[in-house]
Amino acid sequence: MSSAAEQEAVAGHRATGNGRQAAAVNGARRAAPPPTVPAWPGAPTPLGARFRAGPDGVAGTNFALWAGGAEGVELCLFDDTGKESRVRLAELTHEIWHGFVPGVLPGQRYGYRVHGRWDPWTGARWNPAKLLLDPYARAVDGDFGLPPEVYGHVRDWPQQHVADTVRDDRDSAPYVPKGVVVHDDDDWADDRRPKTPWADSVIYELHVKGFTRLHPGIPEELRGTYAGLAHPAAIEHLVKLGVTAVELLPVHQFAHEDHLLRRSLRNYWGYNSIGYFAPHAAYAASGTAGQQVGEFKRMVRALHAAGIEVILDVVYNHTAEAGELGPTLSLKGIDNRGYYRLQDDARRYADYTGCGNTLHVVQPQVLRLITDSLRYWVTEMGVDGFRFDLAAALARSMHDVDMLSPFLAVIAQDPVLRRVKLIAEPWDVGSGGYQVGAFPPLWTEWNDRYRNAVRDFWRHALPDVREMGYRLSGSSDLYAWGGRRPYASVNFITAHDGFTLRDLVSYERKHNEANGEGNRDGTDDNRAWNCGAEGETDDEGVRALRRRQLRNLLTTLLLSTGVPMLVAGDELGRTQRGNNNAYCQDNEIGWLDWELLEDPGWQALFALTSRLIALRHRHPVLRRRAFFSGRAQTADGLRDLAWFTSRGTEMTEQDWYAPAATLGMYLSGRDIPGRDERGEQILDDSFLAVLHAGEGPVDFVLPGPPWAERYEVVVDTSLEEQGEAPAVEHRAGAEITMPARAVLLLRVTG
Repeated sequence: MSSAAEQEAVAGHRATGNGRQAAAVNGARRAAPPPTVPAWPGAPTPLGARFRAGPDGVAGTNFALWAGGAEGVELCLFDDTGKESRVRLAELTHEIWHGFVPGVLPGQRYGYRVHGRWDPWTGARWNPAKLLLDPYARAVDGDFGLPPEVYGHVRDWPQQHVADTVRDDRDSAPYVPKGVVVHDDDDWADDRRPKTPWADSVIYELHVKGFTRLHPGIPEELRGTYAGLAHPAAIEHLVKLGVTAVELLPVHQFAHEDHLLRRSLRNYWGYNSIGYFAPHAAYAASGTAGQQVGEFKRMVRALHAAGIEVILDVVYNHTAEAGELGPTLSLKGIDNRGYYRLQDDARRYADYTGCGNTLHVVQPQVLRLITDSLRYWVTEMGVDGFRFDLAAALARSMHDVDMLSPFLAVIAQDPVLRRVKLIAEPWDVGSGGYQVGAFPPLWTEWNDRYRNAVRDFWRHALPDVREMGYRLSGSSDLYAWGGRRPYASVNFITAHDGFTLRDLVSYERKHNEANGEGNRDGTDDNRAWNCGAEGETDDEGVRALRRRQLRNLLTTLLLSTGVPMLVAGDELGRTQRGNNNAYCQDNEIGWLDWELLEDPGWQALFALTSRLIALRHRHPVLRRRAFFSGRAQTADGLRDLAWFTSRGTEMTEQDWYAPAATLGMYLSGRDIPGRDERGEQILDDSFLAVLHAGEGPVDFVLPGPPWAERYEVVVDTSLEEQGEAPAVEHRAGAEITMPARAVLLLRVTG
């Protein structure tokens, strides 16, 4: 049906009995208007609600809202009983509506009603019946449910293909959270940022609630909160493990999707943002009337004091308002056309995210919203970096991904943002959205080619070892351009999205039945091997093999050049019972089970992981700041990187293309580029790592001079208990037996 025909159909419904529902919805609420409060002119900057002293020193709050194209804006103030008072913002400066309201103090709850045309066919969706969250709100009080009243259109209109064009005039204020005025008076003078160099970083991806919810050492009233993550018991685990940064799954205020609420589920991961300045209120133990801001800051301080940086996983590519049939919570009602990418048919949204909408980042006001938010979290909340969800969507110009896009250009020149850690998830779901290796200098990237290669190698599914060689040595094929370094590659085997490490070796098929979507959600490309049995088993042989595979995977990750990322709980043998899309599992499936540490087998896995991270911290040859040259630097022919077959001979071109399950990687500590802080040459031990993914043992000849005279075993993943470095030495040229499916790390001792 064409737009004109659809408009005519809607008009016909209003004129006939089919329009009675709209009349009932839109005509029976004509209560007395709420009282009004006068406002002084105030200022158009900064945006948001800022408590300050006004004229003559009068305390109050300045409110400023960008609402391009709107015909009027009302500020709505709510007391503790929910009673509403309204303030007409009469001042308009460069499309910013603003006013100063005397006597409005921190803790005040508020929202906006924005007036304008209702014309969905041109993308105009103003509806003053809907209370809107301030995009710049520093705190949010309340949770988002999605009753019919919070939709700008009549959600249950009989003909759904035109439902989004029928305006719903019911008041949404009783059903939506409110922004909270917050007083920012923290100068962070007592905070010391760790400022860990990229090459020295080890990232630990965790969920604030999931990491702390079941931790026995955290007081029950603090579990699942920012205060819980700041507790010494939580930080002790991170310090023992040795990670340098936590990457927090989204902590911006987010909402739950309607389809989940209908199934009595909730959005657990939080990739459904609605407030880009507000810490998610449900993770606060201290209260939601602004206290969540201070609690988050105290968490950051506690982590910094332990030498741990805080990186936020941020979702600026879309919001919780979904598509044309989604709710009206904030941006959609402020200026739908100004904030979102629309199709040629302006009723419809351009969706490069798979979530119904895409923020229109080339618009100045949208770019300002994002960069203001980023700077706020750095300067006022103390965070150290960001991982950008579906970053390719942010890098799109009008349609195509563009590495000269306004978003990337602004980040590159911003004096605050260009100094923090920037991690791209380098893809989106649109055409041309896969951009691994394409982001410019300053950026690091989640390297899914590393993930795929390592998974395939250890399930013995690679046709040859070329891909594995690139991934182990820093992915120079992807990142050796434009001055980028090996740490541009964030190496990971698992992430929040997909199997846990234990499930990767226990399941070959996803088991997402608990999500209520008929097991259709989640990827089918798991590249997993269950070691001979699907799911949990009592077969001790299978269980032992799985534990060995876990040791192999973790050892490979932590010996690879680049920045390793672990997922919380993988070092404990955490399982999601085969669920590879636990985004809606706010329960034991999604939470860490700390009782695993009482099992000697999982204690040993934690000990190995911690030992490998410590080894990485001690040896700069394992965390290089420049790519390997592969060329001899001295007369004896020793190179910084060399590859060996099981025969002890260097790999030839033919060897790289031949099927193989065994690969030897030699790392020279004599040829590390760069100098230390005192200008001295960096020298380190040299190592030989032998990776064998075959199902049976293989004889491996240890390379002789000039590579080594003797070797000492440092790590042997065939052993359940590693303990200290085994005092086993081998002479160069010796033939050793590599056990089936194992990694051997040897240090050159002469």
